[in-house]
Amino acid sequence: MAYDNLIYDKKDSIGLVTINRPPANSWSLAAMEDFEKILDEIENDHDIRVVIITGAGEKCFCAGMDVADAVKSPGLGDKGRTLWRRVDRFEKPIIAAINGHALGGGLELALSCHFRIMADSLKAKIGLTELNLGIIPGWGGTQRLYRIVGKAKALDMILFSKRLNAKEALEIGLVNKITDPETLMDDSFGFAQILAKRPPLAVSSLLKAMSAGIYEGLDQGLAMEKEGSTVVAGSEDAIEGFTAFFEKREPVFKGK
Repeated sequence: MAYDNLIYDKKDSIGLVTINRPPANSWSLAAMEDFEKILDEIENDHDIRVVIITGAGEKCFCAGMDVADAVKSPGLGDKGRTLWRRVDRFEKPIIAAINGHALGGGLELALSCHFRIMADSLKAKIGLTELNLGIIPGWGGTQRLYRIVGKAKALDMILFSKRLNAKEALEIGLVNKITDPETLMDDSFGFAQILAKRPPLAVSSLLKAMSAGIYEGLDQGLAMEKEGSTVVAGSEDAIEGFTAFFEKREPVFKGK
């Protein structure tokens, strides 16, 4: 299916979502509606095990909200909060391949992803810069940033609208890996391919348990852990995992 604001491609077991609104790749309501449909498609596609999100062009991964569109689309803020929460709680791993600036809602999207790989480029800075406009991060940044880098660093970044380069972001654990701009997508796909070999049922159960603990608290997280353990214990993947271990070979997981 073709979309007006995003490009969705599949390569083996990896889904690639490209925000296609250069140069800023900002989010309009129409773009978010496209994104919602793509997430639905990925969620129901058993063959897709890992997702990569990136931006079109070289300037921006995503510069956040399309301010002009926000004026005529009052529901844009709520839609962003809902979608970024869905990304955060998605049951397949999502990688942000940060090819350029990730500012405001763009960084909030990256924060919602399970992994972040960033191009080490002068054209790539990341930050929550909303206070420069007299507003605050509104798509989860006030909650997700401090969980990743700690409260003191998050306050420093947000209150002073700091923009970090790739090396600075790596130093504080904001991104998992940095790479040359020319190899960003190859490195992201390489990482995704390794991740895609992991047992899908176990990966999904792990993400569900972690999300439940974050959103609903420790007791619910432990309950989801117990439920997931029961599911995977009786799976074909568990049999394959133990069989491969004893046969001293690499397992081939099928998500069953």
